[in-house]
Amino acid sequence: MAVETAAPARRNGLFYGWWIVISGGVVQGYTSAVFWRGFQAFFDPIVLEFGWSRGATAGALSLQRTESGLISPFVGTLLDKFGPRTLMAFGVAVTGLGFVVMSLVNLLWQFYAAMALLTIGMSFGTFIVLVATVGNWFIRKRGRALAILMSCSAIGGFTLPILVGAIDNFGWRHVLFAVGIGFWIIGFPAVLTMRRRPEDYGMKPDGTAQVLRPQGARGRGWQRREPNIPTRRVLRMRFFWQFAVAASLGQLLSSTNLLHLPALKSYGVNPAIAALAAGSIAFGDLAGRLGMGLLGDRFDKRHVMAAAFALMTIGSLALTVVNARVFGISLGVAVPLPVFAIGFGLGFGASIPLRLTMIADYFGRRSYGSVMGVMSSVSAIFGAIGPIFVGAMFDVTESYRLAFLILSVLVALAVPMTWFLEDPDRVAARARLAVARQRRAHHVPPAPTS
Repeated sequence: MAVETAAPARRNGLFYGWWIVISGGVVQGYTSAVFWRGFQAFFDPIVLEFGWSRGATAGALSLQRTESGLISPFVGTLLDKFGPRTLMAFGVAVTGLGFVVMSLVNLLWQFYAAMALLTIGMSFGTFIVLVATVGNWFIRKRGRALAILMSCSAIGGFTLPILVGAIDNFGWRHVLFAVGIGFWIIGFPAVLTMRRRPEDYGMKPDGTAQVLRPQGARGRGWQRREPNIPTRRVLRMRFFWQFAVAASLGQLLSSTNLLHLPALKSYGVNPAIAALAAGSIAFGDLAGRLGMGLLGDRFDKRHVMAAAFALMTIGSLALTVVNARVFGISLGVAVPLPVFAIGFGLGFGASIPLRLTMIADYFGRRSYGSVMGVMSSVSAIFGAIGPIFVGAMFDVTESYRLAFLILSVLVALAVPMTWFLEDPDRVAARARLAVARQRRAHHVPPAPTS
């Protein structure tokens, strides 16, 4: 088990929580560059070498998402119990090993086994652990901190040409082996910076003294009372499932991003222009994560999240009308393509840090890892359905348009669902009232004395 040592309140004048953001961001960016966004560079070379069917090979990626969703609640629970350093050290070790093992595969079952190793490793060593740890170190600036952390994942998308060039020059096996070693080189130093929460080291979240806000008080300088709701209580709240479904509707659409390029090509868009449009989403994604994450610290996050889902809806609708003919008139690509790339990118990018911040705002830091793990599982179910649905609809209709139209309508439902979510203070108050009622119901009066 990793031993946690004291953390300096400030290092070179910077609050220690920001060093956790920086080191976590490096790991997030590297993971995105070589797997979340970069693994598509390995797909064709592996298929071409072994002659496996694309369906069987892609099945490993679908299995990875499903397994990740199943593991997430356990990761969150263990994180709340043992802290980030122990889990992340295990995850980094297994992830690096998974890449090394994948560089040696020769059979399909070995490919699946290596993918399972990567799933376990990244579940324990990346996203949930990093987000929960950063969320524990910030309250007032949590949206800003998580926006910066998650922006590193978007930056990873820009390195895809470098990865493709490396595979062309050195071969996919050598690159995967180097990626695994690189994960250890980057990951283990990051593990050493992880700390559970600032109070364990005599600090306060955000690096400043927190002043509780009196009832009805507003304005800068006041800190709202932080909720402290146990995981079991959260999972019994109708509000949690309403929030989880609304957030997961966005995941239903965003999980189909790997089909954007095939869809644009099927619409008759020039392959080079289609690739440029699909790749341009990364710019909107990055801008959304940074910009809307910062806005979430200044405005009502429910309304900002609703705006993000509205942008995703508009972007997806624009995708359905690229080169479409309406009343005999072709809508072309000049307007729909930019609307698609900017709208979808901004909306998707903004929704990520906002969702993660709102989980902590509503339910507190006490069970942040566990609650986020459960919500990640719900999102994973929706995320697994999205690509399957689009593929099945294409098989039936021989077009992607109807599939993306239906998904756009479903994501549009998340706009009012998010806009009209209850205020965090009301949710916390109802949770405290429910706990008080439960205690009164189970109260046993003391036995009379003689």
